[in-house]
Amino acid sequence: QDLIGSVIVFAAALSSLLAAVLGNLAPGLVGLSLTYALSVSGYLNWLVRSLADVEMKMNALERCAVYLSVSNYMYLLFLLTPVALPPTWPSRGEVRVSGLSTRYAADLEPVLMNVSVIFKGGEKVGICGRTGSGKSSLTLSLFRMIDNFAGKIYIDDVDISKIGLHALRSKLSIIPQDPVLFAGTIRFNLDPLDSRSDQELWDALAAAQLKGVVSDLPEGLDSVVSEGGENFSVGQRQLFCLARAFLRKTKVLIMDEATASLDLETDSVLQSAVTTAFADRTVITIAHRLSTILDYDHILVLKDGRVMENGSPQELLDDTNSLFSALVKGS
Repeated sequence: QDLIGSVIVFAAALSSLLAAVLGNLAPGLVGLSLTYALSVSGYLNWLVRSLADVEMKMNALERCAVYLSVSNYMYLLFLLTPVALPPTWPSRGEVRVSGLSTRYAADLEPVLMNVSVIFKGGEKVGICGRTGSGKSSLTLSLFRMIDNFAGKIYIDDVDISKIGLHALRSKLSIIPQDPVLFAGTIRFNLDPLDSRSDQELWDALAAAQLKGVVSDLPEGLDSVVSEGGENFSVGQRQLFCLARAFLRKTKVLIMDEATASLDLETDSVLQSAVTTAFADRTVITIAHRLSTILDYDHILVLKDGRVMENGSPQELLDDTNSLFSALVKGS
């Protein structure tokens, strides 16, 4: 558009000068024509930006049209549970992965390949490995958020591929790396469905070591939480997520690098709260700081989507040639 604008300005200037020299065009009109010609470049820029904006919005409209045309039949099938689940499932929290291979889409390469491992109920499990090794992919596969195209995952001997998505995900809890809090009250953030008593909420806050913080607020459980929880520190937001997970009373808790953005002191508080509040539950932690999982029951080391090492921390550390030992030394 700059080239077109320059050509227009040049043509306007040339024609105006020729008309003024050869004809009787007033100098004021020459200046006026040049002024209008110079403004064309700005209008062309505006036109190009507007066309680009329209193109992007049409892409969004096209995606909406595609989503509207997709049948919800398969989604409804995912929600349905073809097998009858015991009311207390899962009661132990045992996770058994058998020959699992998974990918993010059918046309993409696998991110996990032939993974087999057993996490006993109540174990504290640390998953580690370098970036891109498949740590987060393994936790996503537990929620069936990616394509588990081969192998099986069993929770308390129940194949999760036979369970509806709603039933499965309601029995698992996760604390992500970036804590999620909603604009509202502390009560709403802990119990959005308003199904828990005040005593249960206070017990959850005590388990997450937040009871003192909330008690000091003038309105207690009804204190306001700003959008994203900006009126609380990052560490406190993670502890609120922990209290929310405690309230759900699920037997399996997944921590996806939940302490990556925390300082060492807050990290210690969170680990202490997890150890105390989830003592009888299975905790699967994707470790950012390897020091936080050295006292865990079970360590799983991944590399390029495959299980490289699997055992207790002490067993792996005793082997000076182990990958886990090298990762600990490197950290």
